[in-house]
Amino acid sequence: MPQSKFPPPQPAGRLRRQTLLLGLSLLAAAQAQQAPTTPAPLATPASPLPAASPLSAVTVAPEFAELLAELRRSPDWRAADLKFRSAQLTLDSARTRAGLNLTAGADASLTRFPWEGGSWTGATTLTVTAGLSVLPWSAALEGVRGAQRALDSAAVELRATRAALTLQAAQAYETARSAAAAQELADAQLALATRQLEVAQAQRTQGLLPAEAVLGQQAALENARAAQGRATRAAAQATRALTRLLGQPVTLPAQAAGFAPPPQVTVTDDLSILIARAQQRRPEVARARAGLGDAQAGLSAAQLDARLPDLTAGVRAGQLVDAQGNAGRTVSGSLNLKAGTLGAQVSLPLRDTSAAPNGVALSLSASLPLLGSGRGLAVTQAELGAAQAQLALDSALQSVELDVRSRFDTWTDERAALNAARLNDEQARTALGSARARLDAGLITTLDLQQAELTVRQSALNLTAQQNAAALAALALAQATTDLDPLLATGGPR
Repeated sequence: MPQSKFPPPQPAGRLRRQTLLLGLSLLAAAQAQQAPTTPAPLATPASPLPAASPLSAVTVAPEFAELLAELRRSPDWRAADLKFRSAQLTLDSARTRAGLNLTAGADASLTRFPWEGGSWTGATTLTVTAGLSVLPWSAALEGVRGAQRALDSAAVELRATRAALTLQAAQAYETARSAAAAQELADAQLALATRQLEVAQAQRTQGLLPAEAVLGQQAALENARAAQGRATRAAAQATRALTRLLGQPVTLPAQAAGFAPPPQVTVTDDLSILIARAQQRRPEVARARAGLGDAQAGLSAAQLDARLPDLTAGVRAGQLVDAQGNAGRTVSGSLNLKAGTLGAQVSLPLRDTSAAPNGVALSLSASLPLLGSGRGLAVTQAELGAAQAQLALDSALQSVELDVRSRFDTWTDERAALNAARLNDEQARTALGSARARLDAGLITTLDLQQAELTVRQSALNLTAQQNAAALAALALAQATTDLDPLLATGGPR
C-alpha cells in the first residue's frame, strides 16, 4: 500500500497542547520584544514633585503655617491635585492600551445543504485573539510617550499651582492685616478729629477762632468718619477674599498686632541663575516643551508613514482544512510593519477534528500608494507644526525671563524702600520725644502730643507694611523662579 504524503493523525488532546504552546510562545516572544520600550512605573501621587531648591529657604511662623495647612484643603488646591491625577490615569490608560490585549470570542453556525434532502449541521468555534505593540513607532507606544510628556508637564503645573496658591494666601493674609491696621488707624484719627472739633468749638465760643476754622475741623471729622467706614469695609472684604481662597470661614485676629508675618524667603541676588532656574521649570515652558515633543513625534510619524509600505507578514499552523473544507484547530500570528503591532489567534472548533491533517501556511502582503495619498503634504504640515511649537517654546522662554526680571526689580525696589521706612519711623519717634519734652515745658498742648503719637503709630504701621511688602516680593520672586516649595511652606509631606 502506498504511503500517504500527510503525517498520521494525532490525538486531539496532544494537538490542543501543541496549539496552545505555539500560541503562548509567540506571545512570550512578543512580550520580550516590547519590554525594553515600556516606561518605568510612575511614582506615587503623594510625592510627584522634586525636592526644594537650595537657592531658597523658607521660614514660616506657626500661626501662618496653620493657615497654609488649611490652604491644602481649599477647592483650588484639590482641583490641582485632581488635574494631576487625571494625567496619571491617562498615562495608565495609554500603558494598558500599549500592553497585551486579549480577546475571547465564539462563532456558531447552522447549515443545511442541500436544501432538498439535506440535514441541519451545526458548528461552533472558540477563538482567543491577542494583540501587542512591539515596534517603537507604533501608535500605542507613541501614545504612552505622549502621555508621559503630559504627566511631566502636569507635575510641573501642579507644583506651580500650589506655589501660586501659597503666594495668594500670603498676599490675602497681608491684605487682611493691612486692612485691620488701617481700621485701627482710622479709629484713632476719628477720635483725634472729634477731640479737635470739641476744642475748636470751645475756642469759637470764646471768640478765639473764626467760623471757617470750626468748619475746617468739622470737615476733618467727616473725612475721618468716611475713612473709618472705608477701612471697616476693606477689612470685611479682605476677610471674605481669604475665606473664598480657603473655601471655608476663617477667624482672623482682632488687632493688626495679632497677625503673623508672611513667610520669610531668602533668594539669591544672581539674576542669571534665577532666570535659568525659571526657564527650566516654569509650567508654561514645560507645556511648550511637551507641545514641541508632540509635534516632533507627529513629524516622525508622518515621515515613517511616507517611507514605510503597508507590509504584513503572517503564519498559520495547525489543522488548516478538513475533508469538508473547514479549518480545524489552528494558531496564527501576524506582524504589521507600519502599525508596529503583533497579533496572534487560537481557533478551537467544538467538533471532532482528529482526522484533519496538520500544516503550515505563510503569507506576506504589501501595498504602496502610487497616487493621491497626500503623505507628502502631511509631512510638510507636520514640519510646520514642529516649527510653530519651537516658536511657542522660544516665546515662553522670553516671557518667563521678562516676568523674573520684573519681579526681581520689584523685590529690589521694596528692599530699597524699607530703608526709607525705617528712617521715617525713627524720625517720628524722635519727634514724639521732642513733643513730650515741649509739653512738659508748656510749649504745646495735649492735642499736639496726640498728633505726634498718631504720627508715630502711622509710621510704625508703614514700617510693618513695608517689611511685609519686601517679604511678599521675595516670596513672589521665589514663586516665579520655582524655588518656592509649596509642600515645605505648608508643612506637608515631601
